[in-house]
Amino acid sequence: MNHIANTLLSLTDKTAVVTGGSAGIGAATARLFARMGARVFILDVNEKAGEETAGSIRGQGLDARFMTCDVTREDHCQRVAEEVKKEFGRLDILFNNAGVIVRKNVTDLDLPEWDAVVDVSMKGVFLLSKHLIPLMKENGGAIVNTGSGWSLKGGDNAAAYCAAKAGVLNLTRAMAIDYGKFNIRVNCICPGDTETDLLRSEARQLGEDETEFFKEAGDRPLGRMGTPEDIANGVLFLVSPMSEWISGTSLLVDGGGMA
Repeated sequence: MNHIANTLLSLTDKTAVVTGGSAGIGAATARLFARMGARVFILDVNEKAGEETAGSIRGQGLDARFMTCDVTREDHCQRVAEEVKKEFGRLDILFNNAGVIVRKNVTDLDLPEWDAVVDVSMKGVFLLSKHLIPLMKENGGAIVNTGSGWSLKGGDNAAAYCAAKAGVLNLTRAMAIDYGKFNIRVNCICPGDTETDLLRSEARQLGEDETEFFKEAGDRPLGRMGTPEDIANGVLFLVSPMSEWISGTSLLVDGGGMA
């Protein structure tokens, strides 16, 4: 049984790109991909943390490297595509995970804040997919875009984030339609509250006590908030052979919170 499970989840000989991979969900997913046999290319704007994450993976005898990339800049995304092609010659998995959040309503939001949230979450998916999908077309592959529980419903004081993550979900559907003929599957992972620096930043922005904020975030049927590893497991399912006939959909990983 273990052999069958390992085969169905194996990423052996696969090449994977993970954005926002220096910490949190991105780092947990990069580590899991590597353990399952993938060559992992980690992208982030935080060079120090990104190098540390890649180094920790290599320290386990696994294959990982890091490249600084601002996903809102097309020249950075073009350079990533060139580097992946040069280093690996192919791409099998793209996890578009980079994101930021500003906890404000529309009247309080400044235009640069709106642009920052929408550009990283949506433009980043667009630009990196634009330049990496041509490489993926040669062999087929799997793309996972990070949405949110707020891709599916609204939330208070998070107008730009809700709009961007809803956009990511429908962009996922459109991409699945356009690239299915190339055997490229595109899905959206929708995390609930997860113990990450992003969630800590929300508490700070709202001026709330972090301990109390996290306690409220864990008030859901399964009795706790998520961990980065919880979300990484969902991403692994969506890129693995177990989901080879799943495309254009979303996977909500939120401990029953939406229910």
